[in-house]
Amino acid sequence: MTLHLHKQASNRSAPIEVTSPYSGKRVGEVPLSKAEDIVAVISQARRAWSAFRFSTPNERRNLLHALADEVRADADYLSRIICDEVGKTIGEAHNEVRRAQNTLRLSGDGATVLHGEVLQCAVVPGAPDKQAFITHEPAGVVGAITPFNYPLNLLCHKLGPAIAAGNAVVAKPSPKAPLAAARLAELAERAGFPYGIFQVVHGGADAALALASGEIDILSFTGGLNAGLALKNAAGLVRYLMELGGNDPLIVFPDADLDRAASTALSHRFEIAGQSCAAAKKVYIHEAIADLLFEKIRARVADVRTGDPLDPDTDMGPVIDEAAAIEVERRIKQASAAGAELVSGGTRDKAVIAPTLLREVPEDCDLFRNETFGPVLATRTFNDSDELISTLNQTPYGLQAGVFTNDHALIRRFCRKLRVGGVMINEGPDFRAENVPFGGIKSSGIGREGIHYTIREMSEVKVVID
Repeated sequence: MTLHLHKQASNRSAPIEVTSPYSGKRVGEVPLSKAEDIVAVISQARRAWSAFRFSTPNERRNLLHALADEVRADADYLSRIICDEVGKTIGEAHNEVRRAQNTLRLSGDGATVLHGEVLQCAVVPGAPDKQAFITHEPAGVVGAITPFNYPLNLLCHKLGPAIAAGNAVVAKPSPKAPLAAARLAELAERAGFPYGIFQVVHGGADAALALASGEIDILSFTGGLNAGLALKNAAGLVRYLMELGGNDPLIVFPDADLDRAASTALSHRFEIAGQSCAAAKKVYIHEAIADLLFEKIRARVADVRTGDPLDPDTDMGPVIDEAAAIEVERRIKQASAAGAELVSGGTRDKAVIAPTLLREVPEDCDLFRNETFGPVLATRTFNDSDELISTLNQTPYGLQAGVFTNDHALIRRFCRKLRVGGVMINEGPDFRAENVPFGGIKSSGIGREGIHYTIREMSEVKVVID
């Protein structure tokens, strides 16, 4: 399947060609947007917003539900696009399309419950007896910049709340996986979206900077820390929503369900070949159960099947490209040279990294110190929980953490002391529900996604005192 998508983006400059990370074959193209094109698209979005800002909650809900219906009807085609451009297994791609429908429907429902409040001003002696009416109004144009790993659902997590709040959206997907976003724009047109209210531009860092520095009101970005800082500087005084990744721990105590912990570690780490921002990048196993749990994990790693993502029997596909695979391979070799035990995997075939398991990885290795986008389960043992909390809090990241235990005192200690955006109990750190706030602290981001929270983040508060 080769896609030629030329929607919403400008004149026909040299196209961006998209290739399969598994086969290397060309699977589609989109037009490259120049800086002047992006300026024109933003202007068009602002004109569309000037009318759309007065739309009713019911109208916005109907639009988002209609788009969800289009996504559902197009599910097989969208899944194939995601499989081709990202290298996800076809099952993982179908799951993303399913979640995107949920995101859009929940966003539509959220449009109808963006309530204000009434505050009394006369709360201190001498204050006037007046009332303040607090409402939420559309902010304007949202610049949405998305990564390759969830090219459809992460865009819907920006588009859905933005439309629910009454905004216009200009999206720039990753040039490594732009086809799903382009297809979503086509489906939005079918769903009856007003002309100009949702547009997609294409390109790399230059296009992202042009969008961030344009006349937008909100910048919503998911990606790396350095890119986020550059975009923040380019955007100036606008509101930011930034999810900048994490180096998320999974911690297992002796009283945990070890079979469930082992299965969670593998499924959360090897999903989409380990390329999820909240995946369990490092696993800390209490020394009292280290050998037992490690053996359970090792046995399950051996069962993970790699291969053609379109094959229903494939459990795990490639990483996004060969350059990314080479970097993952380098980190594995570095950890091994530093004393980690390479138990299984560690090999590479172009962009496919074999499911890899390492034991006793030193804390100062890149596999533990930095976010690694690849199917590598890096483990080490621990004994003192307070010492572990201190170690984790010293890292620059703070997205999510998973803690396997049924000890209430331990749960309370980790939930109160860990400096992260979310603590998942008897779950992996990659757990996420579309309507629940998601995001991190420190270098992991600014603000929160999660339907109702994002709708408020993408709205302006207005105060009327009478």
